[in-house]
Amino acid sequence: MDIRQLKYFIAVAEHLNFTEAAKSLFVAQSAVSQQISDLENKLGVQLFIRNKRSVRLTNAGKVLLKEAINLINKSAEVIEKTRQAELGIIGGLSIGFLGYTEKNFLPGLIRQFKKNYPKIDLQLNQFNHGMLIDALSNDELDVVFTLSFGLDNIGGLERRKIASEAISVVMHCEHPLASREAISIAELAKERFITLSRHESPQGFNKTLMMCATNGFTPNIITQPRMLSTVLLLVDAGMGIAILPKSLEQNASPSLRFISIEGGQTADELVLAWKKSNSNPAIPLFLEELERTDY
Repeated sequence: MDIRQLKYFIAVAEHLNFTEAAKSLFVAQSAVSQQISDLENKLGVQLFIRNKRSVRLTNAGKVLLKEAINLINKSAEVIEKTRQAELGIIGGLSIGFLGYTEKNFLPGLIRQFKKNYPKIDLQLNQFNHGMLIDALSNDELDVVFTLSFGLDNIGGLERRKIASEAISVVMHCEHPLASREAISIAELAKERFITLSRHESPQGFNKTLMMCATNGFTPNIITQPRMLSTVLLLVDAGMGIAILPKSLEQNASPSLRFISIEGGQTADELVLAWKKSNSNPAIPLFLEELERTDY
């Protein structure tokens, strides 16, 4: 039993006439008769009661008609889903993000993407900078929203710039320098620094080292917590200062000050990054939606 035989059977069952069924299928009547005969032989049952004046379905034929229609419809659905998967209209997309820089545009982007492509399953996960890149490199994520610092050292990535991200010195409001509008990195040579763990965010850790080295000193890093929220908590407790993206200020403690940095190295790029080798067809669709997003 194959799909063609079922289609022939359905045509005869609907018309209850072999000649009319053959016309609807654009084949010879003999071909229809042969397929129905083969189908009955395979199943070992009689599907039609036929004589010179009429054609009627047997009880077995009535059962097969219902199941055959369901099977044909399911077959068409499978074919359509396969074609949609090839086009990226159906499938999945894993997205990683930092969780603070993207909050102004990511929710709207996701809503619109789901509206346009409701059959694409989106999985979103928040990570630190280093973990985002590791997950992307290991194919655990398809695309990531991250800062561009350090990406040039990683091969096989494509990226698209989204916005500039200002970098600030973060300190408690009672710090002697907290009233300043801007601070040079050189003025921080004797400060105690708090950074994200080098293991969790090697790019961010290295950026702090590089900024300080460019200004002639090695930072006195007193602790390296694993979570960004812990970094902010420790700075708020007056244990030290940190160099972090200014966008964190939106949800930070009101007793923290985010102070601009004088001179160069005061901004980074927020980008969407993905692996060149990733053939997931949902990625181009996501990029197209990103282009239409106001951020």
